[in-house]
Amino acid sequence: MVMFSLNPATYKLALIFAVIFLIIITIIVFRLRKNIGLLKSNLLTEIKVKSQLQNKVQEFEDKYSDVFDREKTITSLDQEIAKKNNDINSLRSSYQQKKKIFDNLMAEAAIYDETIELADLGFYKPSFSFDHSEIYKEKINEIKAEQKIMVGDKAAITCTTEWSVEGSKVKGRTMTNRNIRMTARAFNNECDAAIGKVKWNNAQRMIERIHKAFDAINKLNESNMIFINDEYLDLKISELKLTHEYHEKRQQEKEEQAEIRQQMREESRLEKDMEEALKEEGKFQTLLDKATKQAQKSTGDKLSKLEEQIAKLHNELAEAHEKSERAKSMAEQTKAGHVYVISNVGSFGENVYKIGMTRRLEPLDRVKELGDASVPFLFDVHAMIYTENAPDLEKSLHNEFNDRRLNLVNSRKEFFDVELLEIEKVVKDKHGDAEFYITAEARQYNESRAIRANREEAMSQVIEFPEEI
Repeated sequence: MVMFSLNPATYKLALIFAVIFLIIITIIVFRLRKNIGLLKSNLLTEIKVKSQLQNKVQEFEDKYSDVFDREKTITSLDQEIAKKNNDINSLRSSYQQKKKIFDNLMAEAAIYDETIELADLGFYKPSFSFDHSEIYKEKINEIKAEQKIMVGDKAAITCTTEWSVEGSKVKGRTMTNRNIRMTARAFNNECDAAIGKVKWNNAQRMIERIHKAFDAINKLNESNMIFINDEYLDLKISELKLTHEYHEKRQQEKEEQAEIRQQMREESRLEKDMEEALKEEGKFQTLLDKATKQAQKSTGDKLSKLEEQIAKLHNELAEAHEKSERAKSMAEQTKAGHVYVISNVGSFGENVYKIGMTRRLEPLDRVKELGDASVPFLFDVHAMIYTENAPDLEKSLHNEFNDRRLNLVNSRKEFFDVELLEIEKVVKDKHGDAEFYITAEARQYNESRAIRANREEAMSQVIEFPEEI
């Protein structure tokens, strides 16, 4: 064991340092305790204040909880609105794209769809105004001759490049000529189909069909650099227009000729009746003149007899004169005739039919007469039924639909609110089979609608679907 020995001076000095160290430690501990107390007091104060603040915050939240809830609701709604706006913008963009596709498809379908209404497709305006159908026919032949010249001169369809096949220009020309012939055949067939189908309610549509074929075939031939020329297209359009207007003029001429023939028949009948009446009247006039001369030379009983004869001849002469008047209505004295069922959609609307009868030789003249001045549009004929007893069939139909009359006061007004199939059934039951035409052409009415629709469209540009939403 090692033993240390300290001298008294060193020991004393060490003791002093120890005492000083203890004093310092004591002071530090005291101050630390004091500071801890202060900190503890401050902490308790802060805790108390915080508690008070928390209580006040809770009171505030309780007091204004509705406001906070509304703010949360508003925030949620704002987010929902923003989402909906994004959806709407997306839908608008999608709608515009689909609307464009829809319009294009409808425009293409309209060219081939025979059921689309005239008002939806445009009204055809005549391009020519020739007086006679033969002039139209001559112009059609001239147009066809021009087409043949263009084809013969290789001007109708042209190729804008010189092709080579396997390094051979000869083979290239052979290929080009074959493609040109195929193009001509395709385009001409489409034009012939359109021209063959053209009529009053699809003329504009057939023109659009030819334009469509022209564009489609040229587009298909872009890679071959083969194109149908515009001049050849114009000739085809002119041929279609001339063909359509030729048919219209022919129909007009037929109607005019029918009217002339009817007028001639009426005049011939009247002339014949007049000749017979004049002949009979002349016979009685001759007898009367002869009797009058004899009476001037006679006396007594002979004169009395002649006077009686003269009086009788006067009566017979008057009857002969009246006979010519009666002859005009002789054709109407028989019961044989036609019972007609006609409609006028433009004037009276759908499912309104006139059921009447006529004894005329040309029963359609009566229908035309009904549509001449009293109504804005011509009547459409749904049935023209010949029968030996027209008054009886007409009366049967009138009685069957008596409670369906438009005019319940005047029974001479022969218009009925009834389905055409009902009329057809009653006719079949009471008369037998008869030919009925279900669809009303209503040509002038539909043409008027088309013109009116075009005017309204020009004024308002109203469309079925909006351009955007």
